[in-house]
Amino acid sequence: MKKILLLSDSHSYIDDRILDYAKQADEIWHCGDFGNMEVIEKLEKIKPLRGVYGNIDGTEIRKIFPEVLRFKCEEVEVLMIHIGGYPGKYTPLAKKEIEEQTPKLFISGHSHILKAMFDKKNNLLHLNPGAMGKVGWHQMRTMMRFEINKDQIENLEVIELGKK
Repeated sequence: MKKILLLSDSHSYIDDRILDYAKQADEIWHCGDFGNMEVIEKLEKIKPLRGVYGNIDGTEIRKIFPEVLRFKCEEVEVLMIHIGGYPGKYTPLAKKEIEEQTPKLFISGHSHILKAMFDKKNNLLHLNPGAMGKVGWHQMRTMMRFEINKDQIENLEVIELGKK
């Protein structure tokens, strides 16, 4: 079993509360728009970090993280894309990737809109943890945590970090 902390859209912001949640996880996944290397360095000091670059991330971050990330956690196939849309409204890139090899879990960020939706057509769970940073139109800073136990995604929890 793996405990996952799911983040997105930090936009160069990270605080001790986020880092405390990171310490409770086995892995940290970030859906892009890190904003700067400091966010990456602080997270990597705590636990293994997986992620994709976002549209605001510069060359240095794009050299470290890909645009599209596919991996297996336990027995769950995961696909992560920063700008991915959501069920019924996937971006062309996400649609292509899902059609080529459908994951069990599709994660995206970018919108700053927290979503947890089951895509019946593709038989996958879509997650967007919202935005943990202070930049953007969102009112509440959010992230998610959950567990992957063999082939099951369990104990999904939304964490509200407070107003920006």
